[in-house]
Amino acid sequence: MIAVSTDKYKLNVPFIQYFLKDIYWAAGRTIEEVQRTIDSSVCFGIYLDDEQIGFGRVITDYVVFAYMMDVFISEGHRGKGYSSILISAMMEEPSLKEVKIWRLATRDAHFLYEKFGFKELAHPERMMEKIV
Repeated sequence: MIAVSTDKYKLNVPFIQYFLKDIYWAAGRTIEEVQRTIDSSVCFGIYLDDEQIGFGRVITDYVVFAYMMDVFISEGHRGKGYSSILISAMMEEPSLKEVKIWRLATRDAHFLYEKFGFKELAHPERMMEKIV
């Protein structure tokens, strides 16, 4: 049985860190850093028969803006629609229903997020960033 939960106590932090430490957007993130990101985000674990197979988190003010981050499904469970289940649960979370602007960054999963209404920025020239 597949289930998505926002219960942070159910999250398998070593599993999450093991995946993130080698992925392009989070390479080198320590388990302590992963725990800090969990502590300051709305988190979603996806579970198959009570085993965590994926994760995603949202940084938000609950009204104006939400930023989706660290979304993944473990290697052995990809291609089965679980990422769509996870993203759907993230966007339908009752505490996030008022959010007007959702954003994310991806290098290779545009096709997935487009199914949920994401598109390229209308005005990327208005966006700025600082990377340290």
